[in-house]
Amino acid sequence: MSQTPEHEREEESFSLQHAAEHERPKKQQSVLVYLVILFAAAFLLMALSYLMQRRSSDATIEDLRESVTAMQSVGDIQTQNETLRQQVADLEAQLEEAQRELDGMRDTLNTMTVREERLTQAMDLFWQIDEAYVRGRWTLCRELIGRMEDVSAGSALKEYLPRESTTDNDRFSPTDRYQEIYDDVM
Repeated sequence: MSQTPEHEREEESFSLQHAAEHERPKKQQSVLVYLVILFAAAFLLMALSYLMQRRSSDATIEDLRESVTAMQSVGDIQTQNETLRQQVADLEAQLEEAQRELDGMRDTLNTMTVREERLTQAMDLFWQIDEAYVRGRWTLCRELIGRMEDVSAGSALKEYLPRESTTDNDRFSPTDRYQEIYDDVM
């Protein structure tokens, strides 16, 4: 049985085809494994990218929340600052009013001090006039009345004499007694 070269060729072709068919599944299988690995790597890369993006988004959101909190704090501080400015303005107005009242009280105190000094001088002079009158020393009495009537200090001391009696003995007030002595001596 000799085989012809054609037959050998057919057999060879058949054996090559057979070998090629048996080798194909191995190539298909390795391509399939390669594709699965590529898809798995792509999936892992996508998952890793998602996680990194998520982490970045969370950090950005946290930064935004801190910024909002800081802005609210700034707003609160500005509100407090405005409130404090208003309180300072109110206190300054109160201080100015208190200063005006204090100045008025000082003026009143000065006036009262001057009036008290003049009253003391007038009463001292009045008692000297009364004593000189009672003792009959008319010249001294006139001299003292001249000092009582002197207006060089702005007003006569007789203006400072009390007009009411400070005792309950129905006697003259210092003003009335002075006028009685004045009318008698002058």
